[in-house]
Parts: sequence; structure tokens; C-alpha cells
Amino acid sequence: MLANFFEYEFLRNTFFTGIIIGIIAPLLGTFVVVRRLSLIADALSHVTLAGIAFGLLVEKKTGTPLLTPFYSGLGFSVIGSIFIERLRSVYSAFQELAIPIILSAGVGLSVIFISIANGFNTDLYNYLFGSVSAVSRQDLYSIIIIAILVCAVIFFFYKELFLLSFDEEHANVTGIHSKIIHFIFILLTALVIAASIRIVGVLLVSSLMTLPVAASIRIAKGFKQTIIYAIIYGEAAVILGLISGYYLEIPPGGTIVMLLIILLIVTIVCKKVVNHLMGRKHRVDDEVIE
Repeated sequence: MLANFFEYEFLRNTFFTGIIIGIIAPLLGTFVVVRRLSLIADALSHVTLAGIAFGLLVEKKTGTPLLTPFYSGLGFSVIGSIFIERLRSVYSAFQELAIPIILSAGVGLSVIFISIANGFNTDLYNYLFGSVSAVSRQDLYSIIIIAILVCAVIFFFYKELFLLSFDEEHANVTGIHSKIIHFIFILLTALVIAASIRIVGVLLVSSLMTLPVAASIRIAKGFKQTIIYAIIYGEAAVILGLISGYYLEIPPGGTIVMLLIILLIVTIVCKKVVNHLMGRKHRVDDEVIE
């Protein structure tokens, strides 16, 4: 089944991109979920959609790819992350307001740019729901650079990110520059979301950052274990989703998300069954002892 993915260049690009995204999205998503910032992914994905629509509009009006949708979406996502951080400072007592404000701005800009461009086209549809043929060699190289950057930052600042995720006050007392670390973190989130859109699509990208973590939390016994399980869940869903999306001729984004939902449900059910069996075993042991 994987033969076609290595026979054609565009499918190889998609497959390798999917593997990379399956690592960095759950990896960063673990920190996002623990810090209770899951809605940031939705906000930045809609801002990215505005950037993609803007890039497509520029291409249509000028007739030349002066600004590709991928890089315009990436730029908008980064700018959106900066505005979120600034608004969190403005509304220090109500920091969660920053997210719906930016999300609303992203939706509004998307509608305007799409309207000016006279509606949807095939390219925009692929960005909305993902595509197995949308990743170019240049996009793959850009995503590799983003992945290296994400992994390097998490490796060198793991302790700081861990402390900020679980006890921000303690992190500040220990001398960690929380504002700088959080700013870097939200920039990385913007980059990962923009990179993931090629595979999963704008409307579903946040699922790839949160659903693997939601499943892994049910069975993991520590934070690092949560990261490992989340990556395993993410990789399994992405690889199976890309393959099934290609052979069924449907956007891979929906398939990936539904596979993640199935994995989440199976994990929850299996966890409850194990807990029930363990509880019954303990009751039987207690009866034998008595």
C-alpha cells in the first residue's frame, strides 16, 4: 500500500511531511493542553486561513506567485500569535479574552479575502480540509526547518516550559523569564499550526494538537510518557489517514481526525475496563484475606 507513496514525488513529500507533523503537533500540543491553552490552536488556525486566503487573492490579482499561500498563512499565524500575547498583557485580569478576539479577527479577514477573490476554489478547499497532493518540495523543506526549531527549543527549554505549564508562580520565583518563554512558545505554536494545515486542513488542525494528548493522558503515568504516547497516537492517525485518504480519494484531514476520535474512545473504554477488572481483583483479594 505504501508503494505509491514512494513512487511519486508529491506523495513522498506528503508522507514525509505527515511523519514530521505527527511528531511536532502532539509534542507541542502536550504543553498546550497542560497549560489549558487548547483554544489558541483554533484561533491561530483561523488567522492562518486569513493569510492563506490573502495569498490566494494576491496570486489571482497579480497572476504571479509573489506570495505563496503557505508563507502568507505562516506570516499571518505568527502575527496573530504576537497579537494574542500583546492582548494577554492588555487584559491581564481576563487573559482568555485574547483568544476569541484574534479568532474573530481571523474569521472576519478570511470572509473578506475569500469574498474579494470571488469565493472558494480548489486550492482553498485543499487548505481547509488537507490534501495528499498539496505539499511541494519547498514546503517540505520549510516544515523540516520548523520541526528542527521546535525540537531544539523544547530540548533546551524543557525545564522552563515544564515549570511554566504546571506552576507559573514557582517558575517566576526561580528566576525564569516567563514572558519571553511564553512568547517563544506561542510563536512555535503558530509555526506548527501553519505547517500542519497542508496535511490536516485549517478547520481540523487543532484536533491534531489536542486529541492525541487527550488519549495519552488517560494511560500515561507522567508528563514525558504523555508526550511519547501522544506522538504514537498522532503518527498512527496521520499515516493511516494519509493512506486511506489517498485510496478513498477524500481529504485526509477528516480521516485523521476520525481515527484520532476512534483511538480516544478505544483508550477511554479500555482504561475503564482495566480499572474495573483491577478493582474487582482487589475486592476478591480482600475477601480472601478476610
